[in-house]
Amino acid sequence: MSETPKIVCNNVWKIFGAYPEQTLKDLDRSLSRAEVQAQTGHVIAVKDVSFEVNTGETFVVMGLSGSGKSTLVRCISRLIEPTAGAMIIDGEDIMSYDLAKLTELRRFRMSMVFQHFGLFPHRKVIDNISFGLEIRGMDKEARKARSLEVLQKVGLDGWAEHFPRELSGGMQQRVGLARAMAVNPEILIFDEPFSALDPLIRREMQDELLSIQAEVHKTMIFITHDFLEAIKMGDRIAIMKDGVVVQIGTPEEIVTNPVDDYVREFTEDVPRYKVVSVGRVMQAVSDPTRIESAERIHHKAKIDSLIDTLTKSDGPLAVVDDENRIVGEVTQTMILKAMSSQS
Repeated sequence: MSETPKIVCNNVWKIFGAYPEQTLKDLDRSLSRAEVQAQTGHVIAVKDVSFEVNTGETFVVMGLSGSGKSTLVRCISRLIEPTAGAMIIDGEDIMSYDLAKLTELRRFRMSMVFQHFGLFPHRKVIDNISFGLEIRGMDKEARKARSLEVLQKVGLDGWAEHFPRELSGGMQQRVGLARAMAVNPEILIFDEPFSALDPLIRREMQDELLSIQAEVHKTMIFITHDFLEAIKMGDRIAIMKDGVVVQIGTPEEIVTNPVDDYVREFTEDVPRYKVVSVGRVMQAVSDPTRIESAERIHHKAKIDSLIDTLTKSDGPLAVVDDENRIVGEVTQTMILKAMSSQS
């Protein structure tokens, strides 16, 4: 994953009401959202939000209902117009785009996957998937070939000639994912895509998307209200409350160092060993001669990934950095202690 920002969101505001610009100009920023609404009749949906999304990163925007996460993400594509701020993609502020450039951005560089699928009931699966390619003007044979390729990628080979009503909810969401991927976008935006699915199907779809992302390395923004889903899917997570981003960090950073009680409540029931890395619990090398021949593990590996390895090893494991240099060691006792700890 490159560290070049693909998306930069700078001081973005979205205020709903009759006079949003004037409300922002006169705003007493010490007031809460409820107080502003009571005094002005305007609702602050997004309040002075800034963040960056790196190229190839899966960036999760997480929060409870009404936190502003869906509004914020719709500002990225200008499906909702921000009241103020800059929304920069590949170094260009898209707030300056006219309708033609904005249409080109949405048609060629960005795709969205929604919670309720949004499939055309009168079109077969293959035609739903090829819809974006059809709009682009791609010829029928080329778009069919591309659609069949992505259909296979999402595990629906053989379902091309069926209608959406003949598919389960999980299968329909796979079609929605295939449709978004068919146009080969640079940016994929997911708005709570799996929340309407049964828990088992939801986990399968999460795993499917993670597997696809490991192959295609797209820049993804993923909205959810489920913290367990957030830590599973995200390279980094932005947690929102009342239109404000209260913390941004990796799953490990948020679970081990929540900034306030609001964030801490989300992390209370998360098994630490699923998000804490080996590098956080390792110790200094005790025996340099012995550790050179020990099995090596990357410092970013999660603790739970070592369970099988450690049961087959009596001695310590060598912890290595990105250049495969030994930077510490972990033992079975240390891992078991870390797994039983909730602090």
